[in-house]
Amino acid sequence: MSMEAPAAAARIRVNGADELLTASTIAEFLSQRGLDPAGRGIAVARNGQVVPRARWQDEPLGAGDRIEIVHARQGG
Repeated sequence: MSMEAPAAAARIRVNGADELLTASTIAEFLSQRGLDPAGRGIAVARNGQVVPRARWQDEPLGAGDRIEIVHARQGG
């Protein structure tokens, strides 16, 4: 009988805060947060690089990724 330690949960950093990684793509991640990946006014960067919206459905997320989500706002 093997007594291996359980694997550590994968984590990512989102807008400066550590979170568990529960999605495999950017689109899935946004949907889990209640954001519509097809909606307007959202930009996403992964590890310091802006990810074009056309790639969100296929852009993988992995342990240690740094994600920044920016919401466009009007006003002054």
